Amino acid sequence: MPSMCRTTRIFACLLMLVPIRSEQFPSRNPDRMRGLPPLVLWAWERPEDLRFINPQTTAVAFLAGTIRIHGDDVAFHPRFQSLLVADHAKLVAVVRIEVDRDATFDRSQIDQAAAAIAKQALLPRVVAVQIDFDATRSQREFYRALLRDLRRRLGSSMPTSITALASWCLDDDWISSLPIDEAVPMLFRLGAGTNEVVGQLTSGRDFRPLICRGSLGLSTDERWTSLPTGRRLYVFQPRPWTEQAELAFLWEVHEWR
Repeated sequence: MPSMCRTTRIFACLLMLVPIRSEQFPSRNPDRMRGLPPLVLWAWERPEDLRFINPQTTAVAFLAGTIRIHGDDVAFHPRFQSLLVADHAKLVAVVRIEVDRDATFDRSQIDQAAAAIAKQALLPRVVAVQIDFDATRSQREFYRALLRDLRRRLGSSMPTSITALASWCLDDDWISSLPIDEAVPMLFRLGAGTNEVVGQLTSGRDFRPLICRGSLGLSTDERWTSLPTGRRLYVFQPRPWTEQAELAFLWEVHEWR
């Protein structure tokens, strides 16, 4: 465990998380995310030892499995790599969705995919689920139906988060009516949209959908000089996490805040 004397000052900035209230939809409640710490480390499909984190300030969003949809089939591939976490750490079960061009998107596939995701919420210490799906325009109605089914299966208490392409949080807002509690704008590997996103955020303007204003998705290998404060930070690390990598990222956040 990192000592509190080394990290308290840096974490003080992160603990300024302000609950973001959006328009209330029957199946949406951003306050469900309130129990999650202000820093969340993504643990992707590789061996990870995260026993060094402080569970009071940091959670772990781990890839629990990948759903592959092809033709009229749905296949769930669970995580195979080891994951070690600190005692009492809060976990977010992340499910990645990958779709082949021949996917039919029928009702059965919605049911199977939603059931597979909901099952991950039953894993030990999981306090929220997150879906990672870069849905194209033609896949949005399928995704919308999937999220509605998932919300019904999870009930009223389990928080639901999705990763969001930055464009979804700018001019291409189709996610405001989704039955989710959080959309995490992905601010790395932006490609052609980099200048637009950087200009939007560094000029003091915010994302259009309120659901995008509670969190940010960052990577340790891409630097930002200024970002909105008071947001939960989800952080990707290209290499396995270490205590030094976490502290280096926190110091960088402290500098631009």
